[in-house]
Amino acid sequence: MTNMSESVAPVEKFETYRKKKLFKNRQNAKKKTWVEWRKSVRKNWELYLLLTPVILYFLIFHYFPLYGLQIAFKDFIATKGILGSPWVGFKHFERFFDSYYFWRLIKNTVGIGVFTLAVSFPIPIVLALMLNEVKSLRFKKFVQTVVYAPHFLSTVVVVGMLLLFLKTDGLINQVIRLFGGAPIDFITEPALFKSLYVFSDVWQTMGWSSIIYIAALAAVDPSQHEAAMIDGASRFQRIIHINIPAIMPTIVILFILNAGSVMAVGFEKVYLMQNALNMSSSDVISTFVYRSGILEAQYSFSAAVGLFNSLINFFMLIMVNHIAKKVNETSLW
Repeated sequence: MTNMSESVAPVEKFETYRKKKLFKNRQNAKKKTWVEWRKSVRKNWELYLLLTPVILYFLIFHYFPLYGLQIAFKDFIATKGILGSPWVGFKHFERFFDSYYFWRLIKNTVGIGVFTLAVSFPIPIVLALMLNEVKSLRFKKFVQTVVYAPHFLSTVVVVGMLLLFLKTDGLINQVIRLFGGAPIDFITEPALFKSLYVFSDVWQTMGWSSIIYIAALAAVDPSQHEAAMIDGASRFQRIIHINIPAIMPTIVILFILNAGSVMAVGFEKVYLMQNALNMSSSDVISTFVYRSGILEAQYSFSAAVGLFNSLINFFMLIMVNHIAKKVNETSLW
């Protein structure tokens, strides 16, 4: 027994020494990082000064409001404040899951989000690939100007144009009548809501969204195309085997970001296009939160619904990022 205890003692001493050494190394690394950061601030203080408003913006409007998320687990009473309101646990979440509108909201939100991702995401890629093949610089600039311009229109203007062109006596229905057809009430037809929402979004955003792909294509080595042309590759083959692989990391990163916001269907456009007749297709989580939180003053309930929506988006982002890392070895982290 004495020999065993004597043999264990050096092992314990070594383990203690190793832990102390590891702790000391970590402390030194932290100290070194802090010193390097201070040197960087002194050296580049102008850049940090320019960064300060951005940091303050995110702190004030994105991080400080997180304190109020706790009302999702409370029965918030304005006179008692956030801290004075009683805790109720998951009461508001259970109420939302059991509500009559739950599955309609999920179906509409996911439906619009997935439809938007499926249509709006690939079209800017195709547009960028096509513009990259245009040889006439003047024509290329003209097309870019035309497709970029809708991005600078506000959502209110875009929806106003939709209402103007698609009403029963609007331009589209006048053309339909001209060919002997019956007018279609596009705005109030539930089956047409998602298509109107998505394709108007494509028209407004495809040009602006293609800019990053055009920039990525500009970085492709021209010698690769020259070698492919010598080998007899057609223009389509060069697009498939050179251009698309070159911008694939950009495509994957943007797909991850877009997939992480599938449930974040914008409130403004949906609300402006919404009416009593298309409510069955247009009612999404964001509009439901507005009705319950702002119009009906159910602050705790609407906070719970909004938190649920944000958590789904967060888990979607993590899941898609994990899959992309496994499949393409490209990810956000």
